[in-house]
Amino acid sequence: MSEEYFPSIDKIEYEGPETDNHLAFRYYDESKEIAGKTMKEHFRFAIAYWHSFCNENSDPFGVGTRTFPWDKSSDPVDNAKFRLDAAFEFFTKLGTPYYCFHDRDLAPEGVTIHDSEKNLIDLVSKAKEYQGETGVKLLWGTANLFSHPRYMNGAATNPDFEVVCHAAAQVKAALDATVELDGENYVFWGGREGYMKLLNTQMKREQDHLGEFLRSARDYGRKIGFEGNFLIEPKPMEPTKQQYDFDSATVIGFLREQDLLDDFKLNIEANHATLASHSFAHDLAVAAERGLLGSIDANRGDAQNGWDTDYFPTDLYDATEAMVVVLENGGIAPGGFNFDAKIRRNSTDLEDLFHAHIGGMDTFARGLIIADKIMNDSDFKKIRYGRYSSFDDGNGKSFEEGNLSLEELRTFAIEAGEPKMTSGKQELLENIVNRYI
Repeated sequence: MSEEYFPSIDKIEYEGPETDNHLAFRYYDESKEIAGKTMKEHFRFAIAYWHSFCNENSDPFGVGTRTFPWDKSSDPVDNAKFRLDAAFEFFTKLGTPYYCFHDRDLAPEGVTIHDSEKNLIDLVSKAKEYQGETGVKLLWGTANLFSHPRYMNGAATNPDFEVVCHAAAQVKAALDATVELDGENYVFWGGREGYMKLLNTQMKREQDHLGEFLRSARDYGRKIGFEGNFLIEPKPMEPTKQQYDFDSATVIGFLREQDLLDDFKLNIEANHATLASHSFAHDLAVAAERGLLGSIDANRGDAQNGWDTDYFPTDLYDATEAMVVVLENGGIAPGGFNFDAKIRRNSTDLEDLFHAHIGGMDTFARGLIIADKIMNDSDFKKIRYGRYSSFDDGNGKSFEEGNLSLEELRTFAIEAGEPKMTSGKQELLENIVNRYI
């Protein structure tokens, strides 16, 4: 790298819970083994290129507050190269094994499709060199199909066929880039795939167009050698009034209807789950219990703000509940934990980016440690699974296997009489979690 953008920051190391060093990990020890895997293997942490190196922290009420030392040229392609230098310096100093990007994060859009493709090819070539030098890998790539004005009415669901074609060209280039960089997944976030007013919308037609678009992308990706998971990221609102990918359950229903379950899984974002009035753990569990948990965007919302704030995750209770789901799922590889999170608008120092990621990584590391203890050292499993013991054998098991009729169930009810009430032990389970936290 020709210039150091974080000269005052050394490699971030694990120093343990007692350290006073704010630029060190207290809980994330990448080599520490828990439940048969190292922390590095459990998390597969990734950095979101867009929030960390492109987002100036503007909001609806004001321009950005961050000044980037890598934005020092009047040529946007040159700045993109400087930004890549800064990004890989950050990845290696923080010690994260992966990163993620949108096509327009990595390379600026050109005047024509050919110009945009050339810009992306040039930056991919440089990124590939850095990956070879550092060992940092691409967790997933994606295309930004929501920022440009042409996508104001959606991309794959746009009522204008020409816009759909433009989106397809962009996804093709992003898939090419992902394969060239050995990306392990490819994400679709339908930022504007939805509607603002039902009066001017044909929902089924738009959703069928989305299914056809995804099949075309899947077929092209497989043709060029992409073997990873295609991921859909649920989100309930903002920017459109009604998103077609509202939550995990909605996306799973869509994938089933469009016959895409064999190739697609879900990328669950914490803030999106809470915007859908779910907990983070809920949307993780909905996906995991159907074998469709593909990857995680680690962030959080603000209970007082009804929009996608994308704060860094620091809620230990949420992290613990999430890690219980992930451990029961057996992990998330080839997915990972991507910090789709941004520093606050009034956090303007370059080192703030390190503090934010260190805090997020430590939070999930503590969550993993606590979740493992809860599952192995407490009565958690006994209580949770014991509630369903009546289905483990006998008539309950026959019911689960589909071998009992409604008439037979009625007969068993008469024979057994009024069922006794069995406590759900919710307060006890909450106490157990608090005990280990």
